[in-house]
Amino acid sequence: MKSYIEEYKSKQVLAGEAVRVVKSGDWVDYGLLTAQPVMLDRALAGRKNDLRDVNIWSVLTLYPPRVLEADPAGESFVWNSWHFSGLDRKMMKSGIPVYYSPMRYSELPRYIRENIEPLDVALRQVAPMDRHGYFNFGPQNSHSKAVCDRAKVVIVEVNSNQPRCLGGYQEALHISEVDFIVEGNNNPLPELPAGTSTDVDRIIAGQIVEEMEDGCCIQLGIGSLPNAVGKMIAESDLKDLGCHTEMLADSYVDMCQSGKLNGRRKSTDPGKLAYSFALGTKRLYDFIDDNPQCAIYPVDYTNNPAVAASNERLVTINNAVEVDIYGQVCSESAGTCHISGTGGQLDFVLAAYQSRGGKSFICLPSCYCCSDGQMKSRIVSTLDKGAIVTDPRTVAQYIVTEYGKFNLKGKTTWQRAEGLINLAHPDFREDLVKAAEKQGIWRRSNLR
Repeated sequence: MKSYIEEYKSKQVLAGEAVRVVKSGDWVDYGLLTAQPVMLDRALAGRKNDLRDVNIWSVLTLYPPRVLEADPAGESFVWNSWHFSGLDRKMMKSGIPVYYSPMRYSELPRYIRENIEPLDVALRQVAPMDRHGYFNFGPQNSHSKAVCDRAKVVIVEVNSNQPRCLGGYQEALHISEVDFIVEGNNNPLPELPAGTSTDVDRIIAGQIVEEMEDGCCIQLGIGSLPNAVGKMIAESDLKDLGCHTEMLADSYVDMCQSGKLNGRRKSTDPGKLAYSFALGTKRLYDFIDDNPQCAIYPVDYTNNPAVAASNERLVTINNAVEVDIYGQVCSESAGTCHISGTGGQLDFVLAAYQSRGGKSFICLPSCYCCSDGQMKSRIVSTLDKGAIVTDPRTVAQYIVTEYGKFNLKGKTTWQRAEGLINLAHPDFREDLVKAAEKQGIWRRSNLR
């Protein structure tokens, strides 16, 4: 331990000194979620007048980046995201140039190692060094080790509030792999409550839970609807459930503490909650801290469809923006207006269907209200112009709204049209039938 302490001291610098290694034209990785640097970000913003065209990678930005506050025109710092957060969308709408890189999340570590531009500097918030000389990445394994392996210079910002998340593997970085250490301000971690579930959320959740059985393995996406599913499971009679997921959220704590989720029947990581990152409230961060029931993995393990599908009765639950009557699912844009990203949705849609007894659910309210008060359908005849197809019609399985659920597998185009129109709000069904007739995918005998 003494040698590690000496090495620690030899590498410890102030934030301003650490970011001097960044040069114009460099590619810098800011990490994701609670790993995003704070003091280093502030120090790098202070170098705005010295730098040009520094490209920064991020995922699900939670801290307002000081580099963009200092340079809203994006001349010194260019913000690039693998997956948009609400903050990323807000910055983009305000006119700050924010760019998205399309990806399938399970492939991101390989993108980092093989496909992106040379990575010059990695900046990361980490947990304090342990007695073995390791800095835990905290609640975001994801592609963190791949970034640090690829980067020419690795700088860590230590925050004692980062939970120590047990692996799995690749959950930590050894001091011998670190170039500079900055003592952070131990700022509280940003929290993201799931939000209050609506009546529609609860109706949809009920339709999903009734499709589940004892021993299911669960993957939940982000948002109030998956949260409603988790809470409903916690109050159900289901038992011996498992967890193999990309994101761990507060609803998993509910399921664990109610005794519903123990992982006894899992094929992979039996008894463990396998996940790649955690995002929620302090309650969740306290739950995963040094908890041997939880195992954090790189995303090319958790989101690998073959690995996830090896768990029988895998049930995956994700959201969508709109679904057309062919069964194409858009979950990442409203027309050309970017909202989030593919993330791991496609990975888990594929995995659930490959799982023995598995089921994939894409959930969405049947309609939404525009800012002008006009109601519009989320079940549409064709996707909006410029909308991104997240899940092709060949892979989507169950589509669920408050009006029911429909399994697309094995269905003809006219059967799909009928089934999906029946999931739409009644006010829109007649127009959807007319559109289906015009598109040649409607049989008049289907009209009810």
